[in-house]
Amino acid sequence: MNRLCIAACIALLASIFATRTQNSKLATPPKPSDATPQKDADAEQELQKALAGAGNDSALLIRNLQEYLRKFPDTPRKASVYRALVEACQQTHDDTCALEYAERLIGVRPDDSQMMLLAVNLLQQQGDDASLTRASGYVTRVLDRIEKALPEDKPSNESLAEWRDGQEQLRAALYYVRGRVEDSQRNFDLAAKDLQTSNSIRPNAAAAETLGEIAETHRDFPTAIDEYTQAFVLPENGPAGSVNRLEVRRKLGNVWRQVHGSDQGLGEAILRAYDGVSSAAPDASVNPAVRNRDAKAFISFTVRRLDGTLLPLAPSNGKIVVLSFWATWCAPCRELEPMFDQVARAYSGNPDVEFLAVNTDDDEAPVPSFVAREKWDVPVVYADGLDGFLKVETLPTVLVLSRNGEIVFRTGDLGPDAFPQLLTSAIQKALGPSR
Repeated sequence: MNRLCIAACIALLASIFATRTQNSKLATPPKPSDATPQKDADAEQELQKALAGAGNDSALLIRNLQEYLRKFPDTPRKASVYRALVEACQQTHDDTCALEYAERLIGVRPDDSQMMLLAVNLLQQQGDDASLTRASGYVTRVLDRIEKALPEDKPSNESLAEWRDGQEQLRAALYYVRGRVEDSQRNFDLAAKDLQTSNSIRPNAAAAETLGEIAETHRDFPTAIDEYTQAFVLPENGPAGSVNRLEVRRKLGNVWRQVHGSDQGLGEAILRAYDGVSSAAPDASVNPAVRNRDAKAFISFTVRRLDGTLLPLAPSNGKIVVLSFWATWCAPCRELEPMFDQVARAYSGNPDVEFLAVNTDDDEAPVPSFVAREKWDVPVVYADGLDGFLKVETLPTVLVLSRNGEIVFRTGDLGPDAFPQLLTSAIQKALGPSR
C-alpha cells in the first residue's frame, strides 16, 4: 500500500482497532459491547471491510469509502472517513475529489485549520472567482482564529516564547497567503495591504517579491525596484515560503533597466539594501532570542527598558525580586497594577527588594504610550524570554523570587483586599529575619 494511503488508513483505524501488525495489515476488530447500538456496530464492520477490501488500490479505497458513506451517512466516523478520502484523492491526483472532501470535512470540523489551508491551495489552483473568494474566506477564518488565540491556549510542551514565535510566523504566512489570493483576484489594494502586513510581522522575500510584481503591474517602477531589491537580499526561505533568487534578480534587472537604461548602479543599490537588512538584523546584543538563549538563571538575563536600553539582571543577585507580568490587551492586568504599585511603594526605601513590571506584548509599539498614560511608578521592562523561562502561562502573573533566584510565590489573584496582603506576606517571608 502506498505511503499516503497507509497514513490515511492507519489514522482512520487507530480509533477502531487496538493493535495492528507490523506489516500494516488490520488486526481483528474487537466485538462491540452490549452497550453499543447495533447500527454503530454494523457501521464499524462495514468500515473495516471498505478499508481492508481496497488492498493497495487508492482508487478502490475511494470507491469503497464513498459507498460506505452512502450506506451510513450519519456515521460517527464521518470526519475520519472524509480525511482518508482527501488523502486518497490526493494520491490519485484527483484535486476535484480532494477539494470536495476537504470542504466536507471543514463542514463538520470548522476548527481544522490544516484542512482549510489545503482547501485554499486547491481552490487557488482552480483560479475562478468563486473559488478564490472561498479560498480568501478560509484564510480569513484561520487568521482570525490565530489572532484570537491566547497564551493559555498554547500546547503544554511549548514555552511562552516559543508559542509567540510560532504565532508570529503563522500570522506572517497567513497574511501572505491571503495577499496572494487577493492578487489573483486583482484586488491589488487589498493584496498590497496584506502583503505589507506580512512583511511588517516578519520581513520575508516572498511578500516583497509579490509587492514588487504588483508595483510593476501598475508601472510604479521605483517601488518595484525597492521591493525586488528587498526580496533579493532577504533570505530565500522565510515564514511565507521560498523564492527563487535568480528569478528575483531577473525581475529586478528588467525593471532597473527600464528606469536607468542599463545595469549601471544596480550593484551599489543591492549592496546598500543588503547593508540595511544586515544592520537591522537582530544580533546577540539586541535580539532577546539570541541574547538570552543560553540563560540558565534569572540573573543571567538581560532585558530591555522601554527606551530600548539594556538592563542586565545580574545586579539583582541576592535581592528579593518581585515581578508582575502583563500586557496592554489584558484588562485584569490593568486592575492589578495599581495594587502592585501600592506594595512597591511600601518597599521603596528597602535596597533588598526590587520590583519590575514585565511586558509581554507581541506588538511593542503601543507599550510606552500605554505606560505613560497609566502613570505606573514601577520600572517597566520587556520580557525578552523571561516569561518563558519562568513558565508564565497566564496573565496577569506575579512572582516573588528569593535571594537565590528561586520562585517562592506565584499568583494571579486580583482580590483588592487579599492581593496586597498576600504579596506583602510573601515578600516578608522571602526577606526572612532582619540582617
